[in-house]
Amino acid sequence: AFGAMVGVGAAARISIRLGEGNKRAAEDTLGNAVLLNLVLGISIMLTFLFFLDPILLFFSGGEASAETLDYARRFMRIIMFGNIITHLYLGLNEQLRASGYPRKAMFIMLLSIALCTILNPLFIFGFGWGIEGSAIATVIAQTIALSVQVHHYTSKKSFLRFHRRSLRFKRKIVTAILSIGMAPFLLNLCASFVTRFMNTALLKYGGTGEMDIISALEFEGNVGDVYVGAYGIMNRVILFFIMVANGFNQGMQPIIGYNYGAKQYGRVIKVLKYAIICASCVTTLAFFIGILFPHQVAAAFVDSSNSAADMAMVDVVAQGLSVAVLLFPLVGFQIVAGGFFQYIGRAPLAMFMSTTRQLLFLLPLLLILAPKYGAMGAWISMPLADSASVIVAATLIFFQIRKLRRMEHDLHFSR
Repeated sequence: AFGAMVGVGAAARISIRLGEGNKRAAEDTLGNAVLLNLVLGISIMLTFLFFLDPILLFFSGGEASAETLDYARRFMRIIMFGNIITHLYLGLNEQLRASGYPRKAMFIMLLSIALCTILNPLFIFGFGWGIEGSAIATVIAQTIALSVQVHHYTSKKSFLRFHRRSLRFKRKIVTAILSIGMAPFLLNLCASFVTRFMNTALLKYGGTGEMDIISALEFEGNVGDVYVGAYGIMNRVILFFIMVANGFNQGMQPIIGYNYGAKQYGRVIKVLKYAIICASCVTTLAFFIGILFPHQVAAAFVDSSNSAADMAMVDVVAQGLSVAVLLFPLVGFQIVAGGFFQYIGRAPLAMFMSTTRQLLFLLPLLLILAPKYGAMGAWISMPLADSASVIVAATLIFFQIRKLRRMEHDLHFSR
């Protein structure tokens, strides 16, 4: 959440300043983003290391088993020591894309993923480091990716570079970064809280609803853990498609910002339409996969021959996934619409959009439906929240496009 706040906020400001032809202001924004990431990275690292157990207990709702908390504790201790690396790596990649190097930004991201993919099994199984090995692999992968970024920004061939004069806090720049970046900050923060409440609801009410697949009376073991595990799998599957759709959303950021700064409003509208079409195609694919092949997707994550709990989890994932994706053909539009207001610097609207699905709709629906209908109530709350947030997004986009067309018309006649 904090990394996205600085990364996206600075990237949007850099694109707009480059569109205006103000390279000096863009480099000052880059320098201030680095300083903000350092301050936030250190602050969050120290906070989590000193208060790790209370934080983990809070996000588990006090319901998680000792075994689950032990895994989380061992993983997070190492991840937090690399938190500064994570902040700088994610932030600089956003600015790299905004300054005209989208392919290099993609290469660096893929490099980090590839290294994680190689090092995880090596450290976990080969060296026998377990959950700690996964955390170490993540930090090493991000450190190598960050070194590539630093080389880019210190090279004389790069369009935007680090300058000593830019590494000083400027109140106006910091305020602009944080105001624009508040939208993705709230989005990530709300997602974390929703995950916390979803886990708590599933631990407490999983197996109690009439339409829940597992009954607490018939199942030997912790039914809630099965539902939480199933939600974790669903989240990963859904997140895969969300990340692809968000890739189109992030890809339009430098183009939208640059053209908005250059007052090329017709191009802004055209890019927005292309991004909506591409993102909607991705989320529509997720809809068909979730509806037609839910059991096959679930089986890819679970060894159904291992235990009764694993066999039950496949059915739970299939049930939840087929419900969660019901409105997914429209979710791509909502993702792009939320990013659009960030990229043109409309901070208040961007902040509002970032909270609609998770905080205004999903969380209240979850708190109302889960106690009454068990896990099925939790699953149903997701498409209901999607439908409400899409209506809000469509209304705001309609008025914003009409405003841009009016601005383009006025600019044409003023020339």
